[in-house]
Amino acid sequence: MRLSKFPLLFGFPLILGACATAVPGIYTEPKAGFANISSQVTPAIGKRTVFAETQAENEALKKQVHAMVHRKTISADTAVQVALLNNKGLQASYANVGLSAAEAWQQSTPENPIVSIGVLGIGAPELGAYRAIEGLIRSNVLDATTRKQRMAIADASFRQAQLNAVNDTLALANQTRKAWVDAVAAFEAVSYLRRAKATSDAGSELAMRLGETGALNKAGQAREQAFNAELAGQLAQARLNATRSKEALTRLMGLWGTEVDYYVPDALPALPRSVGRVTDIEAKALRNRVDLRVAKLGLEAQAKAFGLTDQTRIVSDLEFIAGFEAEREIEDGETETVTTPQVEVEFAIPIYDTGKARMRKAELSYLQAANVLAEKAVNVRSEARGAETSYHAAYKIARHYRDVLVPLRTTVEEEGLLSYNGMITNTFELLTDVREKLGASLEAANAKREFYMAQADLTAAIYGGGEGGGGAGGEGATLAAGGGAGH
Repeated sequence: MRLSKFPLLFGFPLILGACATAVPGIYTEPKAGFANISSQVTPAIGKRTVFAETQAENEALKKQVHAMVHRKTISADTAVQVALLNNKGLQASYANVGLSAAEAWQQSTPENPIVSIGVLGIGAPELGAYRAIEGLIRSNVLDATTRKQRMAIADASFRQAQLNAVNDTLALANQTRKAWVDAVAAFEAVSYLRRAKATSDAGSELAMRLGETGALNKAGQAREQAFNAELAGQLAQARLNATRSKEALTRLMGLWGTEVDYYVPDALPALPRSVGRVTDIEAKALRNRVDLRVAKLGLEAQAKAFGLTDQTRIVSDLEFIAGFEAEREIEDGETETVTTPQVEVEFAIPIYDTGKARMRKAELSYLQAANVLAEKAVNVRSEARGAETSYHAAYKIARHYRDVLVPLRTTVEEEGLLSYNGMITNTFELLTDVREKLGASLEAANAKREFYMAQADLTAAIYGGGEGGGGAGGEGATLAAGGGAGH
């Protein structure tokens, strides 16, 4: 007799294939998702970014970067632009967007049917080569019926990957800007410490000569020499901090080889004449913060995953098997072939795992994402308020040092010089006035650094990219302790 599985062998799987949704072009284009990333980065920070996939594109970027930095003094904007073009970690983040697009592309494609063909009774004496042929084709029905939900989840993940890349871009821009501020502030501190050291050298030499004549006791000599030794250590530390700060900036810009031959300014820009208040900063942060939008997409993805889990709670795997068996027999001396169709359905019986545990996990995952989003919204509001407060406070402090303390120390120095010329003030008092004036100038420079750091944090609080974006350098220098500087 003959068994056969034939009409449905190709019929039902082809019907399932005909129901397949066409793959959206946003998943298959060469730089999938990158145009969306670029369109969000440029309005936020005014810089362009590039995703280089080929050797030719990398060579072109290398030439651009060389023209921007090689043996040139770079501004903060130039440093940020170079980092966005040349940082390989950022390129890896953009590649991750492509991987997410490929995953969505794969989820949009129906699962391939599995075909099996068997030959039975090979070498049967009375029938020749074989006795029967059996063919089967297996198609996953659940894959076809849940493809829409899985595509929605993959699409949410794709959009989330794009926003993560935007956030990575903003974070790199913020870190690079702050690293540039640190490096320049370090060089500015070195210049003040160098001048203070020159003044201290003069005082130490004078003390030594007066000691030789007996006009200054050993305690006075030791006092001047100890201060000079302290400044020598501070200056050395400041130069080391400057080297480290510039190297941190170099690392963020992705430079190596001859490209590290660049310069930064000797001093930070002067403070602006005024700073205005940012109106509705909380609303702006809630509207623009990329990390908040990432959390929203995470909640959306969990909602879609919950729906898919609910749909497959009982039947987690359903397969349709269709085929035929063609068997040959000899009757009245003639060979006759009988073909018989066959249809099978395979599924797991939910005796032990009824899907309740998976549903519970899906519910808790959704609840977790909802709470993460709520916490993020609270934190975004707080960060925005704190950043604006720090920005204005840092500006007022920097102006106080610039407009009050430094002019007072300058007046003291000038009056001390007049007294010295009139032989009223001795040399050591004059040197002390000069050192104190330089110390006030250094404090003013440190306050100016804090203002520009707060300015960068304010931008990050509105648009995102501020997490882990602290400055690259060390603590600010003082004339009596600490230091930071370089060239």
